[in-house]
Amino acid sequence: MFPMFATTATAQKMDNKKIAKLLGGVADSINGQTGYWQFKYFDRYFILITDETNNRMRIMSPIANEADLDDVYFKKALEANYHSALDVKYALAENIMWSVFIHPLKALNDDQLLDAISQVYAAAATFGYSYSSTNFVFGKPQE
Repeated sequence: MFPMFATTATAQKMDNKKIAKLLGGVADSINGQTGYWQFKYFDRYFILITDETNNRMRIMSPIANEADLDDVYFKKALEANYHSALDVKYALAENIMWSVFIHPLKALNDDQLLDAISQVYAAAATFGYSYSSTNFVFGKPQE
């Protein structure tokens, strides 16, 4: 038998005010308004959108224009969504390949939000190479 540990996690009830404060601590530059921020994190541009009424948020970073990608990139991105992108996914919208994190807003705590920004960054930066958001790989992708 494996020992069972009971833990309780308390949601931080993330909101726009907390996000603005957190972004101010990590972003190189920030533009936009409450609920829609554009910011630069290291060398990448990001968009963070919230909908407090419907308890949703997304963090995304553009990677490449769809026209610049062949089928191999799309296949590798889909495989990565299963094995190595983890909490972040590769997505195609408006003819742009994105690294994106989508989550219920209120359930996030500060550390999770900051980790999501880091994962979006890593997934965008490794697109075309390891297609990964962290050093962890869930399962072993087939070669």
